[in-house]
Amino acid sequence: MQVAPLYVVLLSAALLTAQSTAKRKSGLPDPPKSDVPYIIHADLLVETEVGEAKEETRRDEQFYVIAGAASPVKTPLAGPEFLFQSQEIAPDKLRLYKLDVRGGRRELLAMRRKKPVAKDIRVSVFRVRENLFRIRVYDSLAPGEYSLSPDGSNAIFCFAVE
Repeated sequence: MQVAPLYVVLLSAALLTAQSTAKRKSGLPDPPKSDVPYIIHADLLVETEVGEAKEETRRDEQFYVIAGAASPVKTPLAGPEFLFQSQEIAPDKLRLYKLDVRGGRRELLAMRRKKPVAKDIRVSVFRVRENLFRIRVYDSLAPGEYSLSPDGSNAIFCFAVE
């Protein structure tokens, strides 16, 4: 039987302690996918509904429409926080919008008479470490449907506040 030298045992113990300390500092696992916001629920991460909004024009109004009346991703938190691993999407380009539910689908009125009318909800972005960010909603959210969307993109990351 071969016994590991004492310095190998001590080095292994130091590495394990450092890893557990790093996990305790953030308290969260890394997101499984890049460029997808995850809602933080205690020490769990819940992936937001990923999709793409379709543009529609009615009369002199422009809408972004999302299929389905409700997101399958729900949170009881009025002030949700997100963990976001950035690869292609800059986290400071994400905008949070409240969606209206009409006719069995979710929609956002973006423009009326060629003037922007959609108001984004304030969020704060904090760097956790390189390419990993925590996104906090600045104000409490009322129950309803919401979407995070990068500026200049039809990509959407939806969730509902119950």
